[in-house]
Amino acid sequence: MKGMGRERIKAPKLGPASEVGFRQELKAVRNLAPYLWPPDWGLRARVLVSMLFLVGAKLINVYVPLLYKGAVDALSPGHPAAISVPVALVVGYGIARVGAQLFAELRDAVFAKVGQRAVRRVALATFRHLHALSLRFHLERQTGGLSRAIERGIRGTEFLLSYMLFNVLPTLFEILLVCAVLWGFYEASFALATLATIVAYIAFTFLVTDWRIKFRREMNERDSEANTKAIDSLLNFETVKYFANEAHEAERFDKALRAYERAAVKSQTTLSALNIGQGVIIATGLVTVMLLAGFGVARGTMTVGDFVLVNSYLVQLYSPLNVLGMVYRNIKQSLTDLESMFRLLTVRPEIEDRPGAPPLRVTLGEISFDRVSFRYDPRRPILHEVSFRVPPGGTVAIVGPSGAGKSTIARLLFRFYDVDGGAIRIDGQDLRAVTQDSLRRAIGVVPQDTVLFNDTVRYNIAYGRPGASDAEIEEAARHARIHDFVAALPDGYQSQVGERGLKLSGGEKQRVAIARVILKGPRILIFDEATSALDTKTEQEIQANLDEVSAGRTTLVIAHRLSTVVKADEILVLDQGRIVERGDHASLLARGGVYAAMWARQQQEADERAATLAVAE
Repeated sequence: MKGMGRERIKAPKLGPASEVGFRQELKAVRNLAPYLWPPDWGLRARVLVSMLFLVGAKLINVYVPLLYKGAVDALSPGHPAAISVPVALVVGYGIARVGAQLFAELRDAVFAKVGQRAVRRVALATFRHLHALSLRFHLERQTGGLSRAIERGIRGTEFLLSYMLFNVLPTLFEILLVCAVLWGFYEASFALATLATIVAYIAFTFLVTDWRIKFRREMNERDSEANTKAIDSLLNFETVKYFANEAHEAERFDKALRAYERAAVKSQTTLSALNIGQGVIIATGLVTVMLLAGFGVARGTMTVGDFVLVNSYLVQLYSPLNVLGMVYRNIKQSLTDLESMFRLLTVRPEIEDRPGAPPLRVTLGEISFDRVSFRYDPRRPILHEVSFRVPPGGTVAIVGPSGAGKSTIARLLFRFYDVDGGAIRIDGQDLRAVTQDSLRRAIGVVPQDTVLFNDTVRYNIAYGRPGASDAEIEEAARHARIHDFVAALPDGYQSQVGERGLKLSGGEKQRVAIARVILKGPRILIFDEATSALDTKTEQEIQANLDEVSAGRTTLVIAHRLSTVVKADEILVLDQGRIVERGDHASLLARGGVYAAMWARQQQEADERAATLAVAE
């Protein structure tokens, strides 16, 4: 029976983001749009109210210079108005400015919940999707690439919401309003001159910014390179010291810094060129509009207030446009990051539950492999029609040389992959026909290399059953023979284990893993090379714990050291993906085959180690 819907899925490249095309940018915006119009009507109301505040702020902003013009005209020599008129206009001018800022702040306050909810939903959807992807995807990903994709995507979402919605689009709206006012109040030449200045400014900014992006990208890449080398060197501090290679590491770091320096200089000089060009365009526009207004005042068709008005409009528009280069570059980068994150969301999980799949029902805990064949790569078979049965409450061990396919059997039992041929069943239920969640809840594993979360001892034990009480956690620790050790620590169960559990020894980490499995309380256990990385004394102690834990449970043991499996009900000898021998320890030794040769070799190695230690003492 072939694996259901199985296909090889490669992890997308998630390193430094490259520029995406216009169609991809539009696609990223479309993917973000549903998060801006959430199903919650309360949030939708916030979107509408914030848009009203935005429009109100811009309308007031455009009206402010008109009040300024009225005040200037009223104060001009020979104006017939009483002194109360300009006072009212000046006060109105001040109130309008405060009103524009008030509306803008209310807009931000009302929209804040919508924006942060969108960021949260995007991040959570991506995080959940990453956990839904299959083991193959995570094994083939670039180190740290997934976390960078989430981080950059979230940062891009926040930037797009804050700048595109409340900076770029409102500025364009304000430009149209200003042009309409100038066109309506004065000659068309004023509106055309203003519009031409803004269009030239935007076009120049976009062109130069696009040209500068390559320098900025190179600077970011060199910065990442320098940071990576620094972290790599510091993480391997002891190795650097062992070989006295401090100067070598400093040279590697400095080489990356020199490249960053060159890119940063180019970025800064081109930024200066951009700023100069923008200043020239704005100055040209201001001079043009002021000359037109000056001629109008000279002809008597315009007042001094009109002269101030047109100048104020252009200066007012210049303020948000002043950061257009930075905003445009960051919008481009945010769209790239967002597209990269949404592209990650399109990756289909290799292993999916069938529609309507029921949960696994474990009654006895019997495991059966029926003519199972599997390959990670079509060109390299791993397992060839492997068949065996683990009876309820029994223990079956799988031994063999490295690369024989032992750990693959454990991965298939967890359904990290689907088989290419045959079937795996628990209590007669094909693993492909039940939900993955129920399957993995029914199985406990103690791996060779227990990786702990950078949290407390309590958290790491409780991970076997989140929500367990302190009494249950301590009881599990007692069964795993680690309670006394933890209780003697200064902070007890609140002691931090460090990144990947580095503050604990190998034996202590294995005991935490055993406690975690005891707390989980599964009917089926897998010990995947659980003691192979430990010294002989610790191995014997941990093995005694494992024997106690596995009593009465269906247990599959994957082992390299044969001394750990002598009590197994059945031992399977795997070689090049095939079971070449099977039987208990005594019968396999009596047969004098592959197992007996492995046993003799390991016993000889153990005797040689013991002799070496005796001489050393």
